[in-house]
Amino acid sequence: MWDKIKPEELTENVFHLINDDWMLVAAEDGGRTNAMTASWGGVGILWGKKVAFVFVRPQRYTKEFIDKSDKLSLSFFDDSWRKMLNYMGTVSGRDEDKIAASGLHVEMVNSAPVFKESRMALICRKLYEQPMTEESFVDKDLAAQHYAQKDFHTMYVVEIEKILVQNQ
Repeated sequence: MWDKIKPEELTENVFHLINDDWMLVAAEDGGRTNAMTASWGGVGILWGKKVAFVFVRPQRYTKEFIDKSDKLSLSFFDDSWRKMLNYMGTVSGRDEDKIAASGLHVEMVNSAPVFKESRMALICRKLYEQPMTEESFVDKDLAAQHYAQKDFHTMYVVEIEKILVQNQ
């Protein structure tokens, strides 16, 4: 079962959570859910709101779900789910029902899909989206290093409405 905490009560190292543990970014469209593994993003304050920001490449199927929904979730798992996170980041939901194949179970919380197996989930509302462009890079080496195919991410800024943590 879930306990709710306020965003300002989050005490975990977000650098570790996102970069090392990874997260599943999930959104729902018409009763269908899709998710992808991500390790780029962050949390902070913007416009006086507690926000997260995530980056999604245009070819990712999950982007279609994010674009059609006002809500999304960022879910974090313990180490025993590392193989699943790798799978969710390499297989497309266009090709198979990867959520079912991964053994995950979805529940809707405030119109956002949450995975019952996650240890923590951020329920978020989209505030802003912006496609990244090559011209916007001050450090041109980053664009060359990460975007050889010119498939620049879209950045989403989302308000963290609530955080759910598994009670122990």
